[in-house]
Amino acid sequence: MIHSFRYSFSIMLLICAFGASAQTVIPLWEKGAPGFESRRNEPEQAKDYWVKNIHNPSLTVYAPPAGTANGAAVVVCPGGGHRLLVYNSEGVAPAKFYNSLGITVFILKYRLGRDTLSPYKIEVHAKQDGYRAMRLVRSRAAEFGIDPNRIGLMGFSAGGELVDMIAFGGYNGDPKAADPVDRANSKPNFIVQVYPGPSYVPEHISADAPPAFLVAANDDACCSLPLIQLLQRYRDAKVPVELHMYARGDHAFNMGTNRKLKSINHWPDRLSDWLEDSHILQAEKDLKKVLH
Repeated sequence: MIHSFRYSFSIMLLICAFGASAQTVIPLWEKGAPGFESRRNEPEQAKDYWVKNIHNPSLTVYAPPAGTANGAAVVVCPGGGHRLLVYNSEGVAPAKFYNSLGITVFILKYRLGRDTLSPYKIEVHAKQDGYRAMRLVRSRAAEFGIDPNRIGLMGFSAGGELVDMIAFGGYNGDPKAADPVDRANSKPNFIVQVYPGPSYVPEHISADAPPAFLVAANDDACCSLPLIQLLQRYRDAKVPVELHMYARGDHAFNMGTNRKLKSINHWPDRLSDWLEDSHILQAEKDLKKVLH
């Protein structure tokens, strides 16, 4: 049963505290990011909860426990104001949550347009990394045992801005590209937006936009309004969307463990419910067996 994969809140705390060993780190480009290949060997800077100085963008793979994978996958984009990545709380912690549901996770380290002396632009290089990440995961779906039609994209804060740039257009692959990765489609099959930043909210979305799960706190001065705007775009397009707007919680409540608010503590349970109700946790062929 899907419910057997769920962890209680107390177990979630233990998981987040102890973390897990990453299986694989995959550079988005083997020879380095286009135009910046010479910087690919520069070391990243990491301290406590954050990572910065990213010149070789990559995906870090977290696989579910043996025998529990259901074929779904999520690319997770941590936030950090495009100055750093809140890697543990908005990367590793959600990875462990998804793993408990049988979902394979790819944490994206994207280039930071506001890092110290950064040569990168958010709307150019971070966006390029987001498209490439989705294409890379889909092009290697068989290798990781995932369904290419159940690959989601999740963003926290600034990472949510990346989701907005990737999810609603420009995702068709180039069938003539020399690199087979660039031939793959980068459109996510669903998105999860957690207090996303205010930039890059689309003015319109099409009727084929990916279904969305949205969550924020009403007292988040920065990042509650973007979800209200996105909700209206979804309603106008008649695309499935679910919004959870909590009264309190402010910004950066992560996976809910850093607040003394029961509603915030349990917001991941609402995501789990949505993933199940949206049939993301089951392959289509298995779902048909259940329904018939």
